[in-house]
Amino acid sequence: MNKKIDAHQHFWHYNPVRDSWITEDMQSIRQDFLPGDLLPSLVYNGIHGCIAVQAVQAEEENDFLLQLAAENNFIRGIVGWVDLRAENVEDRLIHYRQYKKMKGFRHVLQGEPQRDLMLTDAFKHGIGLLSKYSFTYDILIFPDQLKYAAQLAAEYPNQCFVLDHIAKPDIKKQKMEDWATDIQALAKFQNVNCKVSGMVTEADWQAWQEEDFTPYLDVVFEAFGPKRVLFGSDWPVCIVAGGYNKMLEIVKNYVSKYTTQEQAMFWGNNAIRIYQLDDK
Repeated sequence: MNKKIDAHQHFWHYNPVRDSWITEDMQSIRQDFLPGDLLPSLVYNGIHGCIAVQAVQAEEENDFLLQLAAENNFIRGIVGWVDLRAENVEDRLIHYRQYKKMKGFRHVLQGEPQRDLMLTDAFKHGIGLLSKYSFTYDILIFPDQLKYAAQLAAEYPNQCFVLDHIAKPDIKKQKMEDWATDIQALAKFQNVNCKVSGMVTEADWQAWQEEDFTPYLDVVFEAFGPKRVLFGSDWPVCIVAGGYNKMLEIVKNYVSKYTTQEQAMFWGNNAIRIYQLDDK
């Protein structure tokens, strides 16, 4: 039986100071979001499990997510956070290797003033250790950083990378050309995968149409191919632009043209393989 996996969502206890990225126009998500809030959407859509991704850059976030995962079997994996630039980063990776549900890490590179932070020696030192402990790395960036991501992928061919949110192109303004060129360049590296997630928040929140996303999906699916794309809802952030079911409907309609096997890869099999999930 093919399992469906939501490969990208978040949980949090809302903190207005810490979570200042949740602006006033995102009022609908200025509240707590916990496993019990997500489960109805998973059940309704026939999704068997999810991967919880860090929303806070602190190791306390890892403890929070690991506890939730221990209490809720449908949380199949966690993408957490460690300071990749820290001198003791390898000790931290050894520590997290004991937790079977800790699958990888990410850093909020999109918000860093130094746009090529991922190419600094200290950061690369941490990246270079991840594969030793079978950890993935999620790349959270804006389109202007795609070129740096390609350099990173080239330098670490044995590291499994996952691009989050198709690198957040400006769908609202229908900007495509540079993004598409850089996506195609990044996708040439077979160690890079792409989450089809987070798109609705880059579109016009109140007025997007399903066809707005088609050109971007065409680029991603053609560039990465069916074996390296995976579904993620970006819940609860997607609530600000329509919600779980509407976001899922966009990609469900798009992938309906693919074979049954290719659809199964997209909806879950790729996530199970990439994140080494326990397939039960």
